[in-house]
Amino acid sequence: MYLNIIIPCYNESMRLPVNKYLDFLKLNKKVKIIFVNDGSTDKTKNLVTKLFNKFPEQIKILSYEKNKGKGNAVRYGFLYAVHQNMSGNLAYLDADLSTSLEECKLLSKKINDKIKFVFGSRIRKSNNVIKRKFHRFVIGRSIATIISSILGVSVYDTQCGCKIIDQKLVIQSFGEVFSSRWLFDVEIFLRLINLYGKDKFIEISKEVPLKSWVDTEDSRVKFIHAPRIILDLLIIKKRYK
Repeated sequence: MYLNIIIPCYNESMRLPVNKYLDFLKLNKKVKIIFVNDGSTDKTKNLVTKLFNKFPEQIKILSYEKNKGKGNAVRYGFLYAVHQNMSGNLAYLDADLSTSLEECKLLSKKINDKIKFVFGSRIRKSNNVIKRKFHRFVIGRSIATIISSILGVSVYDTQCGCKIIDQKLVIQSFGEVFSSRWLFDVEIFLRLINLYGKDKFIEISKEVPLKSWVDTEDSRVKFIHAPRIILDLLIIKKRYK
């Protein structure tokens, strides 16, 4: 089964676990990784270029000068893969691999004739390891409650950076520019709900508790961003009502 993983990158030189990428690519020849360099001003491009030089058949680098936000970077990577007729399903992960490449590949196998959208969830259970700072957990759960109300569908975690989608749904999900830099994930859910209706969306999607997820020290979403996140939620609610 082929899989294409989009990795949005913005100033990741101190967070990019190069060896984890190398080890994974050595063992998974049917997986391709598309790095989207979102206007980085550090040595991110140099790092991903070194990876490309070792695995030129499995890595593609897309790059532009001005930072446009994670949502735009993910969208750019997905549309590129579709227009290049790359075989297999499409996924995206955070560059720091808070969710591992191995787990993303495992989740991708749940895409089938019935399930078209799979997303990881940071639900703490007795048999998994979810390491998340307490203040981020509290803020995240508060925002998640608001998001569930907007969606009208019970979803525990829309913001986990591990999602896999059937390639046939990419244009419907990523064709239009996103309204939010922070909450584009919510817009993906709303686009699919509007396309299929709530009941059908529940049938074709699957939320899967992750086996492992580790919060990084240099998180891009901080407490000071809360007002912007709330404003974006209001904009999204108005756009997709």
